[in-house]
Amino acid sequence: MIEVIVPGPYATVQDLGRPGYGHLGVPRSGAADAPSLRLANRLVGNPESAAGIELTFGGAWLRFDAGAWVAVSGAPCALELLWSGRTVTQGMGAPFWVRAGGELRTAAPTAGLRTYVAIRGGVDTPVVMGSRSTDSLSGLGPPPLRPGMVLPVGPTDGLPLITVDAAPLSTPPPDVLRVLPGPRDDWFVPGALAALCAEPYRVSQDSNRVGVRLEGVRLERARDAELPSEGMVTGALQVPPDGRPIVFLADHPPTGGYPVIAVLVSADLAGAAQLCPGDRVGFRLLR
Repeated sequence: MIEVIVPGPYATVQDLGRPGYGHLGVPRSGAADAPSLRLANRLVGNPESAAGIELTFGGAWLRFDAGAWVAVSGAPCALELLWSGRTVTQGMGAPFWVRAGGELRTAAPTAGLRTYVAIRGGVDTPVVMGSRSTDSLSGLGPPPLRPGMVLPVGPTDGLPLITVDAAPLSTPPPDVLRVLPGPRDDWFVPGALAALCAEPYRVSQDSNRVGVRLEGVRLERARDAELPSEGMVTGALQVPPDGRPIVFLADHPPTGGYPVIAVLVSADLAGAAQLCPGDRVGFRLLR
């Protein structure tokens, strides 16, 4: 078991999500920065799909009732291990052993937003519609972590030996995100895509796991009609009536009624998930 002493500003259990239920109105959810969770799981010998802990702005304090292999990836932050009155600094991007009764503390990230903690055996909370992920939009899955919550750890029998000493971490949040035009760029005035890419936007403090809300150049629509609700994908840049784009993340709704002017390339989704409020980010159009 892992006891949550302090969860930090916002922490949840996440795996790779629950695909296949969009027709029922259920988001995929899952880790916002999936490559970072995959890496942490590989470092401790878990399947990449195992559930771990997603920390937002770090600041967590976890106690382990039994010894466990742990790895931390994603937004870089200082780590401390505490046991028997001793404190040891620990690095990220490598598996390390936490002794029975030991505690792991994570500081706030020095860059980026989301940090991932993987435990050998995985976090073994109940499966809901094929996933253990917390979905902030639908409410499916376990609730966000709170002080005193206890998380079960799954069995380690049959897992492969840990053979990796360390792995490079992902780069800091990008200054530019690459996008493909459409599918509804024709709903905007000529030059709207150029305006999107002309100057950086500022990440709003209202951003969350549903989407990165942006402040900056307003994108003007050429059509005032209502768009019938249609399917949405992670990375879609949906533009509500105020003209300020929103980059959809893991907990985005499966459908939406506002036009999508462009969509992020898949390789840039993890970078978008690491953007912090106040960051500035631009867009580059690929054709």
